[in-house]
Amino acid sequence: MDEINQIEIEKRLLWLREEHRDLDVAIGQMADGPHHDQLRMVRLKKRKLALKDEILYLESQILPDIIA
Repeated sequence: MDEINQIEIEKRLLWLREEHRDLDVAIGQMADGPHHDQLRMVRLKKRKLALKDEILYLESQILPDIIA
């Protein structure tokens, strides 16, 4: 992997992690509220899971494979 590509992946990871944290906060606040939109909550949770999947994929791209 070339250095430029790795830098772009790391930038994307930072952005994804920040969005993931923001969704975590939003979901927590929504759950604590007396009345929350269940459909919106489900959509936010699905988005959070999709972000986590992308984060894991990108992390696997920049970490070297360990040959056992």
